[in-house]
Amino acid sequence: MSNSPLVNYTKISPNSSARGAKIDTITIHHMAGNLSVEACAEVFQNTSRQASSNYGVGTDGRIGLYVPENRRAWTSSNRDNDNRAITIEVANNGGAPNWPVSDKALQATIDLCVDICQRNGIARLNFTGDKTGNLTMHKWFTNTLCPGPYLSGKFQYIADQVNARLGTTEQPKKETYPGSTTVYHVQLGAFEKKSWAEKKRQALEADGFDAYLACVDSCLWRLQVGNFAEKVEAEKMLAKLKEAGYSGFVTLLSGKVETPAAAPKKSDDRIAQEVVWGQWGNGAERKQRLTAAGYDYDVIQAKVNVLMGR
Repeated sequence: MSNSPLVNYTKISPNSSARGAKIDTITIHHMAGNLSVEACAEVFQNTSRQASSNYGVGTDGRIGLYVPENRRAWTSSNRDNDNRAITIEVANNGGAPNWPVSDKALQATIDLCVDICQRNGIARLNFTGDKTGNLTMHKWFTNTLCPGPYLSGKFQYIADQVNARLGTTEQPKKETYPGSTTVYHVQLGAFEKKSWAEKKRQALEADGFDAYLACVDSCLWRLQVGNFAEKVEAEKMLAKLKEAGYSGFVTLLSGKVETPAAAPKKSDDRIAQEVVWGQWGNGAERKQRLTAAGYDYDVIQAKVNVLMGR
C-alpha cells in the first residue's frame, strides 16, 4: 500500500494501530488553528495525546504525512471509521465561529482526496450528510464541532470536484421500485404533536442521522430520514438505523406530503454575515448562489465590504 506522492513533509507519529479494514472512506478534519504541517506533526508526536491523522494540509497548501496509509490513525474518536478511512487534518486561516480554511488548503485537500481515491480504488466520494456515505465528518462520531462550519459547508463541493476528476459524477444505477418516479424515505414514526416528532428528530441527529419532519394530512408529522432515488439506498439506511436501535420502514411518497411552509427570507444583514463566514462560497459561485436564492448580489457584497472593513 502506497502513500501520496503529493506529500511535502513527513514525520511519522507513534500514535497509530494496524489497519483492520479496506480503505473506502475519507474523513476531513480541521486543526482548530493555523498550524504548519511541521507544527501539526509535532502535536502528533506526543504519545499522551493519543491523537494522529494520516495527513495534514497547511494554509499554504503543503501536505504532511504523519501515519502511513497502511496504518490506522487515531483521529475520529471511532475505531470503525478510522479503520476504513484516510484522515486529513486541514489548517484554519481564521478562528471561531466559522473556522475558515484558505483556498490553497481547500484545493490541496481536493487534490489529495483525488489521489487517495485513485490509489485505493475508491470509484467516487459519496457525501450523504450522515455516516452512511464515504466522506465523513468527525462530529458525527463524538461531541465536537470538527470540521467547523466552513469546511462542513464545503463537503458536497469537495465530493463534486473529486468525482468530476475521477470521471464518476453520476450516481451508479441501482434497483428501483417498478414504475416509480418519486423518491424513497425511511420513516420512523408519525406523530400528532410536532413537539413529539421534534424530540425524536433531535435524538436521531445526536446519533449522526440527518432526520427531518414532513407534515401529512394536515395533522400528522412523519419523522423521516433520507431522499433516495433507489430502493437499495433506502434499505441500506434502514439497516443502519436498526443497528443504532431504531425501527422504521421504507416508504414511497407520490406528492401526498404537505411540506411545511418555507422559512422566512433572511435579512440582507444576516446573509452578509453568512458570506463572511464562508457559507455562500467565493467569486462567481457566490454570485450565482445569492442570485438563485433571490438576493441582490451587489447589495449583499456592499454589506460584506462594510463588515470586512473595506
